Amino acid sequence: MRVYLALLMLVATAVLVSVAWLAPVKADASGQAVKLPETHFASTQSGHGFSAPPGFADAVPARNLAHPDAKAVGQQVCTACHSQESGNFAHTAHAAGMQVALAANPATATCEACHGPGSVHAANPTRKGAIIAFSHEGGTPVANQTESCLGCHAGGPRDAWLGSIHQRNDLSCSDCHNPMQKFSAEGLTAKQSVSETCATCHKDIRQQFNRRSHMPLPEGAISCVDCHNPHGTLNATLLKTDTVNETCYQCHAEKRGPFLFEHAPVRESCLNCHQVHGSNQHALLVAPIPMLCQQCHSHTRHPNDLQTEISLGGAMTPDERLMGRGCITCHAQVHGSNHPSGPRLHK
Repeated sequence: MRVYLALLMLVATAVLVSVAWLAPVKADASGQAVKLPETHFASTQSGHGFSAPPGFADAVPARNLAHPDAKAVGQQVCTACHSQESGNFAHTAHAAGMQVALAANPATATCEACHGPGSVHAANPTRKGAIIAFSHEGGTPVANQTESCLGCHAGGPRDAWLGSIHQRNDLSCSDCHNPMQKFSAEGLTAKQSVSETCATCHKDIRQQFNRRSHMPLPEGAISCVDCHNPHGTLNATLLKTDTVNETCYQCHAEKRGPFLFEHAPVRESCLNCHQVHGSNQHALLVAPIPMLCQQCHSHTRHPNDLQTEISLGGAMTPDERLMGRGCITCHAQVHGSNHPSGPRLHK
């Protein structure tokens, strides 16, 4: 009986505690609801170090060098004629920021933040150069087009744009990007992907990826910008690092070394042996083994026999050095070795 009463008391206590826990919190003595701490999200002075209106709140009309006296006319004048362009633009990242900024401050420039003041264009829509047109046929110099974009996008990866190979060849931002429509998942590129965009000009490089051995660009595992910065770098080939080897080491870190026994051409440049975009030889090699090795290793010790196709396994004079993996059957550590017995890169 005592055990039964004790269990009954425990159950009753648990019920009372649960009811007290779930009961609504009463207002304070004054009858006012208790306020949460201030977040500053709705104040005119942000507590996070940013100005209160987000997005493009500080945007001003871009400078049109052809018509420096043109006046801003506002977004409504633009969309009165360009309704289709406005509909396409509405799905882009730029449109999202501009609309939020416009809601916070009706004086914010939207269309004219990129295209410049529109009064001259509104008065004579067919006049070339009356507005900053992002094309080679619109009458706006490429330098003026680029200046408009760099008004917001200066710095970072675009630090070396001036003097880069693309800038010197008179490329405009709109040759690779289309900020008016969302064709790609990121970057507002003119094609569905970065690699497709690059291939519009670099068709010869894109064809190399169709070879038997290639980097996994067609499969979508990498893109051109994993190795290159198209906006400009300090080297001629727009590599994101200072050298070819440093670029390759970003993925192939095991080849970096340092090694106790180095292989000189490997340390000099990966391109001595590899064609980085694609090759019809194994492992992106520029020539088949042992022909590749004999470009350097000839007339010394056992490689002094010039190996050709007639020494293959099914040819007239088969040679074991052309069978299997060729030279690397024995010299497996061609990139370098840390083994005490590895001066010939065997181990």
